[in-house]
Amino acid sequence: MATGSILVTGGAGYVGTHTVVELVEAGYDVVVMDNLVNASMESMRRVNEITGKQVPTFSIDMLDKEALRDLFRKHKILCVMHFAGLKAVGESCNKPLLYYKTNIGGTISLLEVMKEFGVYNMIFSSSATVYGSPSYLPIDEKHPVGGCTNPYGKTKYFIEEILKDICTAEKQWNVVLLRYFNPVGAHVSGKIGEDPQGVPNNLMPYVSQVAVGRLKELTVYGDDYDTPDGTGVRDYIHVVDLAQGHVAALKYLEKGCGCKVFNLGTGKGYSVIEMAKAFEAASGKPVPYKIAGRRAGDIASCYADASLAEKELGWKAKLDLAKMCEDLWRWQSNNPTGFRTES
Repeated sequence: MATGSILVTGGAGYVGTHTVVELVEAGYDVVVMDNLVNASMESMRRVNEITGKQVPTFSIDMLDKEALRDLFRKHKILCVMHFAGLKAVGESCNKPLLYYKTNIGGTISLLEVMKEFGVYNMIFSSSATVYGSPSYLPIDEKHPVGGCTNPYGKTKYFIEEILKDICTAEKQWNVVLLRYFNPVGAHVSGKIGEDPQGVPNNLMPYVSQVAVGRLKELTVYGDDYDTPDGTGVRDYIHVVDLAQGHVAALKYLEKGCGCKVFNLGTGKGYSVIEMAKAFEAASGKPVPYKIAGRRAGDIASCYADASLAEKELGWKAKLDLAKMCEDLWRWQSNNPTGFRTES
């Protein structure tokens, strides 16, 4: 790839920050933009601390085309890694218009500005939610998509379709769609990690906040699923493995690829109870839980077949469940209130 920078949208967020660290360590020049709705500048300050580099960071909303153009004028962008977007499933059900406008409208705005500046390379942060309720397991990239159970998942699916259509219509585009399973863990330094605003939507930040004393107990939704212990089974992937998957995708895209889809997961499923027990072992803290009824839209099991990424990207998840929990606990215990200093 020619000289220039990788633009990381949503780069101050959870997966974004970890990916920026891996990109810088792999020798890439990186520029970050984030509207800071779900992130803070403190996370980028810590990324700079970890990498020893000052990563240029801009507070820009994707819907602000003039600000986007200004950024593209100032920096020669070679490729966009697109993480920016709203991501709370429950909130998306209550505020669908906000999700469609932000995630889809913002992406279209970004693509239009990319095109104006002749930037035709994108790696898109998609999600296993595009698969909906699995027809078979493990889920490979040939599995049907679009049966999404919430507006958040639909935005990921619609954006994928938009990107596929662009690649069909305009052959100069190269796009890699990365469908993540469940990112957990944190950077080994304990300086950056997942910092959800309010009550966490995802299991492991909830578990870690119970262990650190911020929340009283874990609510387990449903213990009557067709799984070994009755609780939902998911494929959890260490966020650093996930970030390295993006670096592998970038190297792959540099050769020119049209539009390609890859799952990023471990291929192994763990239940809610197994995750809570593994976290107790890593932290030495109890994680009390109570059983509640099933949540609408939840499925029994979901885990990846990630063999295509291993074959074509040369990437494979390496970090195990114990490491995920150990790194998450280091982050949470060092930062009981996340990036904010008040208790």
